[in-house]
This record gives sequence, C-alpha cells and structure tokens, in this order.
Amino acid sequence: MKVLITEYLRIDLDSEKWECRRCSHEIGPARENYKRGLLVHDRDPREIHKPLLDTRLYERTYSPDPKWCRILEYYCPNCGTMFEAEYLPPGHPPLHDIELDIDALKAQWKDRPEITESPMGPDLALAKVKAGRALHAQAHAGHKHG
Repeated sequence: MKVLITEYLRIDLDSEKWECRRCSHEIGPARENYKRGLLVHDRDPREIHKPLLDTRLYERTYSPDPKWCRILEYYCPNCGTMFEAEYLPPGHPPLHDIELDIDALKAQWKDRPEITESPMGPDLALAKVKAGRALHAQAHAGHKHG
C-alpha cells in the first residue's frame, strides 16, 4: 500500500520506503529523514534574492548574506523533481520536517483502498470570482447602457 504524503512524496508501507510520486524512484527508509536520499543543491542566497543596492558601495544590500544564510534545494536523483527548499544558517543540518508513525499508518490504511492521485477540492478562488460577477450583473440588471 502506497500513501501520499506531499505533492511529490509518498510512502510504500509494504517496503517502508519513501518514493518519488513522479517517477516511483525509491528514496530511502521511511523511518528516516527522506532528504537523505535526495540530491542537495546548496544555493548562494544572492542567486535567488539579488542585491537591491550596489555591492561595491554598500555592505548591506537587502540580499541575504551567505555567511548567515544558505538555501538547500532537494531533488529526486532519478527524475530531478524538486521536493523541498529550505533556508538554513550555514552548518545547520537539514531539517527533519516529516516524521511519521509508520506502524500507526499501516493500521490506519490496512482496510482502505489505495489513493493514487490527490483528491481535488473545489476551486474556491474561481467560485469567488463567479459569485462576484453574478452579484455585479445582478446589481446592474436594471441599468440600460446606450
């Protein structure tokens, strides 16, 4: 049984492995941090947040200082899908942001059907726009433009 965890991450409860949802690549043991099985790109934050002031004239340029901040990007080693990006101080280990009770998941899912695609809820933004247009049309229904 495979359980969807994030947009690109799932757990195979039978093998207790993390998997890429895009290409089904096995990432690593589900009882460990999934990031251990991913490729990591350690980005200079100035690549993402360009300095707003001339770096030759100003020490502080509204761009993160790489001595204080780094950006780690995590990618599937098979298909290259980006799973996560995090801002950390240099030397800080990757965050362990997902730690699940695998035994409890197995118990919860043992009698459920496997879900292979994320369920899609209603498009609330579109519904709001349509409701606004309907109210506008209703308010102007008696007006004649000419």
